[in-house]
Amino acid sequence: MNSPNQASGIVGFAQPVAAPLTRAAIFLVVTLKPGFEHRRTVRSLCGDLATVMRAVGFRDIEAGLSCVVGFGSDAWDPLFGAPRPVELHVFREIHAGTRHAVSTPGDLLFHIRAKRMDLCFELATQITARIGHAVSPEDEVHGFRYFDDRDLIGFVDGTENPRGQEAVDAVLVGDEDPTFAGGSYVVVQKYLHDMDGWNALSSEQQERIIGRKKLSDIELDDSTKQTSAHSALTTIVEDGKEIKILRDQFW
Repeated sequence: MNSPNQASGIVGFAQPVAAPLTRAAIFLVVTLKPGFEHRRTVRSLCGDLATVMRAVGFRDIEAGLSCVVGFGSDAWDPLFGAPRPVELHVFREIHAGTRHAVSTPGDLLFHIRAKRMDLCFELATQITARIGHAVSPEDEVHGFRYFDDRDLIGFVDGTENPRGQEAVDAVLVGDEDPTFAGGSYVVVQKYLHDMDGWNALSSEQQERIIGRKKLSDIELDDSTKQTSAHSALTTIVEDGKEIKILRDQFW
């Protein structure tokens, strides 16, 4: 969750959650160690992060270096205390048949993006140099865009992402939680793919699973699309209105 902390008198600004997708990214997840000194170290970095990011990004301004920091439910109270964002909670595990969406540890997420991986790597290095003794690493993923914005299964990714003001409206907290207006929520997921099994399928079979044409990226007609298709299952409608989700997927 990113937000202005009005209770402490600190004026905050919305992070670039809706920034354009980039060619490279690093997802860094860490757990906060107990103790006041460790909490102070993390808070100090939060106050300085914009300065550090500018110093690293100045080497190539057009590369669009950005970093969004998210805080998990368990870390919120030790770091910031009351009040809490209304919908901030530990991820609830999901079971569906043989599928299992697990809840993994992690108190802080650093989502670093740029057109160049070296800038992402340098910023991650500077961050870990500042807080490495105060946190324990949980996960680090270096992501890249695959050819013409396709994922490794051969389909274009992120076609239905909201853009412009629609993206801002979709991701930022508004009047429903005025104390944290301008903040956002993030869920981090990691998938393992059976590439041998996937590549053994014909293109037509793959298209029916995804719900789009593989070459043109055109969505299949509703009359022929399976209800179990990926594009159908990821369309969420509440009270007759589609709920937009901003996805940033890397491989």
